Amino acid sequence: MSKSKRSGGRILVDGLVANRVSHAFCVPGESYLGALDAFYHHRQKNPKKIPQKIQLVTCRQEGGAAYMAEAQGKLSGQPGICFVSRGPGAANAMVGVHTAFQDSTPMLLFIGQIPRIERGREAFQELDYARVYGGVAKAVFRVEAAADIPRILHAAWTAAISDRPGPVAVELPEDTLTECATVDDLAMPMRDAMPPPADAIARFGELLRKSKRPLIIFGGAGWTPRVNHALADFCEKHAAPAACAFRRQDMLDNHHPNYIGELGIAPNPELVELVGRADLVIALAARLGEMTSSGYSLFDIPEFDASGRCKLVHIFPSKHELNSVYRASLSIAADAELFLDAVKHLPARHDDGDRARIEAARQSYLAFVDQPRDEGETLRMDKVMTFLRRRLPPDAIITNGAGNYTVWAQRNYQFRRPQTQLAATNGSMGYGVPAAIAAKLLRPKSPVVAFAGDGCFLMSGQELATAMRYRLNVIVIVVNNRCYATIRSHQQRHYPDRPIATELTNPDFAALARAYGAHGACVRRTEEFEDAFESAVAAERPALIELRFGE
Repeated sequence: MSKSKRSGGRILVDGLVANRVSHAFCVPGESYLGALDAFYHHRQKNPKKIPQKIQLVTCRQEGGAAYMAEAQGKLSGQPGICFVSRGPGAANAMVGVHTAFQDSTPMLLFIGQIPRIERGREAFQELDYARVYGGVAKAVFRVEAAADIPRILHAAWTAAISDRPGPVAVELPEDTLTECATVDDLAMPMRDAMPPPADAIARFGELLRKSKRPLIIFGGAGWTPRVNHALADFCEKHAAPAACAFRRQDMLDNHHPNYIGELGIAPNPELVELVGRADLVIALAARLGEMTSSGYSLFDIPEFDASGRCKLVHIFPSKHELNSVYRASLSIAADAELFLDAVKHLPARHDDGDRARIEAARQSYLAFVDQPRDEGETLRMDKVMTFLRRRLPPDAIITNGAGNYTVWAQRNYQFRRPQTQLAATNGSMGYGVPAAIAAKLLRPKSPVVAFAGDGCFLMSGQELATAMRYRLNVIVIVVNNRCYATIRSHQQRHYPDRPIATELTNPDFAALARAYGAHGACVRRTEEFEDAFESAVAAERPALIELRFGE
């Protein structure tokens, strides 16, 4: 855009417009009125003269807005955009920032702040955001003058997408948004991808050549269809089975013959045994964190395999992560896409027993997916998920928060395309509904189904009003067992027959949905679900299906 005198709010919003941001999520606040007015100005402009219009999405709570921005970052590969007000607003948004941090999702959180002259007086709702967000954001920037906004926006964007992606907070003193300056916009940078060193590829090729039982664990963030296909090609060429890290199933087609399941909560015991028998583990963009490693029990720390029978090759886009928990035989700081490009020339690795070994692992995975469970129950989640697995198209997006119910969404569903699973790896409750709303905004033609527990839903269920406002036909499935079931199971394990603080009193969720204007239905028996789901689809408006257990 040409240089002209503009308010700080205009400079900020024009910078987002120039860089083709499609959506921004917010709860409005008086501390960033200058930015809100700039969004109004942008909306009134002739759309033919701007590269893309930003839709400013008004949410009902800052946690929901931050979750939506995090989901936007997962789906777009560019920073999700969230605006919140100072103090309580910023505190509420913390849950989404933490999710973005642990999920390696690029995100920009813009926080309104007190005027510059009032800083340090504990003015109304004042917080020190460098301290508040210091442990969960990659960086915290403060705008000191309107003229600095293009530079700060460029630096914040760079930090969010570079190295290991993550959230960045930007503090906006409200007087900088009304102050005027004459300054150019800056084009946002593209991600500076890290290629692997040639000598590391040579060493990797030697380890792969000598391996008899290699196994890939893939995960991380920012995967695209191109990387997905490259991984599939690598698995086929080198006869390697591939398991995914916690809640990263959508990064390889689950129908691929080399896909053998997820290493996460309650993994397939036979998959765990297979990992133990591997002589080469290739961790591709996966952190090998607590959930993927079964509480750091799957591998030895820090030697990975103290017996020396198994080698670890760890490929990750951040030097800071490599060898921070496990000492790898070979560490490669590189992006997954560039690594897979670099190893294309390696000769194929095959062994006489490869195909039989992979087929056995694949059959074990398929049996695990279809294993009957809770056969005495009148409402069975395995059958619900089997129906959805067959009913939904490959581009359907599944979202969920945290709780025992998530095991079904992960274990019994099969993902076929990248960016179709939105599930917080930090185990954050309340994520599913806001993530579904963001998904439907960004992918309006794809079916979007959100799973939530009864406890999970009431942490962010008010965002159903947001779905109604923007006519986003998401389908929310609420698994109602009237308790915080995950915590109850932990209590039972550690303190048998001493449950406390985990029972819940719930509303009629279907009636609550109808009060919002959405379609609402209640299912008590397995055979009722199919008709209920089809009715929800046919309603052509946001819908909620309550699965009521124990009746």
